[in-house]
Amino acid sequence: MEIRRMTDLLPWTVLVLFVARVGGFYLPGVAPADFMKNDPLNVKVNKLTSIKTQLPYSYYSLPFCNPNTIVDSAENLGEVLRGDRIENSPYEFKMREHVQCKIVCKVTLDKKNAEELKEKIEDEYRVNMILDNLPLVVPFQRSEHSPPVYQHGYHIGAKVTYTGSKDAKYFIHNHLSFVVNYHKDQKTDLARIVGFEVKPFSIKHEYAEWNGQKTHLTTCDPQAKHYVVNSDVPQEVEGKKEIVFTYDVEFKPSDVKWASRWDTYLLMADDQIHWFSIINSLMIVLFLSGMVAMIMLRTLYRDISKYNQLETQEEALEETGWKLVHGDVFRPPIKSDLLCVYVGTGVQFFGMIVVTMSFAVLGFLSPSNRGGLMTAMLLLWVLMGLPAGYFSSRLYKMFKGTEWKKITMKTAFMFPGIVFVIFFFLNALIWGEKSSGAVPFTTMFALVFLWFGISVPLVFLGSYFGFKKQAMEDPVKTNKIPRQIPEQAWYMNPIFSILIGGILPFGAIFIELFFILTSIWLQQFYYIFGFLFLVFGILIITCIEITIVLCYFQLCSEDYQWWWRSYLTSGSSALYLFLYAAFYFFTKLEITKMVSGILYFGYMLIASYALFALTGTIGFCACFWFTRLIYSSVKID
Repeated sequence: MEIRRMTDLLPWTVLVLFVARVGGFYLPGVAPADFMKNDPLNVKVNKLTSIKTQLPYSYYSLPFCNPNTIVDSAENLGEVLRGDRIENSPYEFKMREHVQCKIVCKVTLDKKNAEELKEKIEDEYRVNMILDNLPLVVPFQRSEHSPPVYQHGYHIGAKVTYTGSKDAKYFIHNHLSFVVNYHKDQKTDLARIVGFEVKPFSIKHEYAEWNGQKTHLTTCDPQAKHYVVNSDVPQEVEGKKEIVFTYDVEFKPSDVKWASRWDTYLLMADDQIHWFSIINSLMIVLFLSGMVAMIMLRTLYRDISKYNQLETQEEALEETGWKLVHGDVFRPPIKSDLLCVYVGTGVQFFGMIVVTMSFAVLGFLSPSNRGGLMTAMLLLWVLMGLPAGYFSSRLYKMFKGTEWKKITMKTAFMFPGIVFVIFFFLNALIWGEKSSGAVPFTTMFALVFLWFGISVPLVFLGSYFGFKKQAMEDPVKTNKIPRQIPEQAWYMNPIFSILIGGILPFGAIFIELFFILTSIWLQQFYYIFGFLFLVFGILIITCIEITIVLCYFQLCSEDYQWWWRSYLTSGSSALYLFLYAAFYFFTKLEITKMVSGILYFGYMLIASYALFALTGTIGFCACFWFTRLIYSSVKID
């Protein structure tokens, strides 16, 4: 019996291990790396990034120094989708062994290489490196008394335009002064790396005779403070010019423990403004939500008490309001199958976000796991196909639908299909730019396999069980002849009320949205999932309350066509998201290339579409519960 139980658990154990392996999850308790003195350190290079183009490139796509053999590191699905290309580097470090002006190599530029370097310097590309899973940062101080702020990666070079000259000159950062911070164990000689910093310089190195890496550079002096004696003469980027790449390494002891080494990387420059804005937003939304809830409860209680106290049929006929449409309020809407599909898609998103945020809040998706967040979201989206199919078929059966396989196919293919077409088009543009951000064919095949091989069968399985269950019964009977809807006031116009309904949910998230967009498009870390989880809860509350309020006003106006309007009311917040994304693009970003602009708006269109499905489903489910509750609470003759 015990052996059988263990056998039953085996598939689930394999699934958990597969998800953890592919996602690259960080498990608390994994031992950090300990290094003895003179132990070799593995320095890796990552993609070249720019906030002006949003197109990553491989490090070795430019004429930098190459190691003897370029070895690609194993990457998870999320890293590949982010455009990460992690490879070994020619930089050789040994633990707690200082290096002074060590030569990496000498490169002679041709005209093509010089133009490529100038183009990347013009677009402000940065070089990203990794040491012991820590990203390379450049520290700088905004003011004398403020703590240092860290920028990820160092600029390839600098563009300088001299006074009185129209032509700009380009200089490459060919000398890197690394600083490795380490925390030493007091009892043993072991040490752990807790910081990886660099200061780049542009230096025109000089030498008498070239002897490879053993060449004596006259521009380096080991006795000097920074080992470089003519740092005022920069290395210009021109064809047929030699560039000597050098570096220093300095190891500094630090009181920062290994468990806290990411804290300095995750500190945001405007943290006080961030916290104040978030708390202020939450307080305002909670106050408005409390007022709305109080008004709704008092009004509904009075209405239900009044309807239940009517004693004669004549009194009932004289009444107006939401009770009069009881015979039509549960009439199936137009395009009911499409509504079922979107509700199922929204449930799929809701489950994915709740589970992902729960993992993130608990620390399983820390930034040290590059690509872990994206991989987890993809895998959870696939697994949430089960509840998506279940709820879409349950709602479809309530609408007296019979072709459950057709509704299942639409649920499994419509939203992912639209997103995949947009994604494939954007990926073709990235591939045309020869960027490393283009998703390889093998990864594209893996995405298609997750979709067709796992998600679609789970949607069918959930739909089968959902349609197999007994249909939900309406609390009141539906009339055979539809009731005529009276002329509505201007403020109850569907378009007006739908647009008004999306303002409050968007207001709950727009401040947090600014920091999310900044982390994505300005390449900063985002790691305040606790507040994000709280804001997500406020978003749910506001979607529920604003949709119920407008649905109540609609029913009081004797308009019973609430199905689609309840979905679109809270779903319209996605429109404001897209408009805010456009505002952010023109005010905060410096993107000039057309391809980069198309990528930005393409990805924000996908994000807005996803928010529409999520918030629309939340509002619909709230109204569905609300209408069934109030019509089951009154006496209907």
